[in-house]
Amino acid sequence: MVTESREERLVGAFVRLADTLVAGYDVVDLLQTLIESSAQLLDASAAGLMLADDKGELALVAATSERSRLVEMMQLSSGNGPCLEAFVCGEVVVVSDIAAEAARWPEFAEEALAQGFRSIHCVPMRLRGSIIGTVNLFRAATGSLTAVDAAAAQGLADVATIGILQERAIRESEVAREQLQNALESRVVIEQAKGVIAQLRAVDMDLAFTLLRAHARNTGRNLRDVAADVVDRSLAL
Repeated sequence: MVTESREERLVGAFVRLADTLVAGYDVVDLLQTLIESSAQLLDASAAGLMLADDKGELALVAATSERSRLVEMMQLSSGNGPCLEAFVCGEVVVVSDIAAEAARWPEFAEEALAQGFRSIHCVPMRLRGSIIGTVNLFRAATGSLTAVDAAAAQGLADVATIGILQERAIRESEVAREQLQNALESRVVIEQAKGVIAQLRAVDMDLAFTLLRAHARNTGRNLRDVAADVVDRSLAL
């Protein structure tokens, strides 16, 4: 049995992201692939991704776990936190010891520590002058990513950003805003479907999402469409 090296798995992650850059690709699935790859390869316990809507307001679009989702939602609710700062300033924000920064972002620190996170690395999704969101890597230990991992995190975020803003799919800014808005609206339906599955199957939200996504991939359907069917009870998973 041949075991892939970390470098080979990282290259594979870039290839998978590049493979999604085709007409009609599923934006939500692209972003979920991005954060799952980032968390698995870059020494992170969990990850989350925020996107800006057509008014420039951030919303959570993808998360690898319920723990990271709760921390991200808390930041959006309170209006402060390192992820929001990375979006506003357009620069990487590193918090190597969340407890030590509790005075700076008290609500964020309290929730992050409660969920078992001790450090975070926030990467802006940017292309030239456009900043459309952030990729946020949560870690269970204090400290910072290595320089190599930090560069890889930025590279993965850049590929996803290009995928969203690619010229052949979005030639005008109005279309770009519409596509981003669609991704945000899709996530609302997906969260509703997760809740339905979790209740009916008596499972946690993470497993509910896994079941939802697996069905979409196995049937070749769009994730949002499957979620809508679950919500209106025309599909039981």
